[in-house]
Amino acid sequence: MSNAGKSGVITTRWWWVRHAPVRSDGGNIYGQTDIACDTGDRYVFEAVAKVLPRSAVWVASSLMRTHQTAQAIWDTGFPKPATMAKEVAFAEQNLGRWQGMNRAAFHASRPAGSGWFADIAEPAPGGESFMDLYNRVCGAIARINAEHAGQDVIAVGHGGTIKAAIGLALGGQPEKGLAFDIDNCSVTRLDHIASPAVNVWRLPMVNQQPWMAEAAHEAMHPPAGPEVATSKLA
Repeated sequence: MSNAGKSGVITTRWWWVRHAPVRSDGGNIYGQTDIACDTGDRYVFEAVAKVLPRSAVWVASSLMRTHQTAQAIWDTGFPKPATMAKEVAFAEQNLGRWQGMNRAAFHASRPAGSGWFADIAEPAPGGESFMDLYNRVCGAIARINAEHAGQDVIAVGHGGTIKAAIGLALGGQPEKGLAFDIDNCSVTRLDHIASPAVNVWRLPMVNQQPWMAEAAHEAMHPPAGPEVATSKLA
């Protein structure tokens, strides 16, 4: 369904979901390594499913953990799309020879305060820089915006991918995207607004964790037990 208004303004809403947590990395950097994730927490996926639009274009990176995460959302009863595009450009940053290194030891050896694995322009040996990741993500977003203008797009990606998308939405400032935390299974919505006179982004929510709101609501409104039910009827 198109979100085009009478004024000719077209809003394409992106719903980014970061993949579920990886448990089998041994504390090592995995980057583009095609490693599985843990989708065992159904409560989390049920909460995520509640905030996503039912009629949307689905796209995921080429790495298995994003496909496993999408399947975990569908397994809650969420309508499974007829197709889900596999977008190589949305894969995590290729960290080259840093992949497989102990994460804590690596970060301890790097300059403090970088906020990422390296400066955005520094490529990993045998891999990419964050700017390489940013440029390929931006190119794919522009293409999908053109192909699916006015629609909802659910994109299952990675921490680096979503940070790159945020940098684009902040006016093409990739370093600003790195300032955001993107937790596993979190939902980030970025709206692209286009018209003959306007081409801008809006950021309705970043790194939202719907299961936390669910837990808080349940704590405040626990289901009535037998004792409570009896007292209400007395």
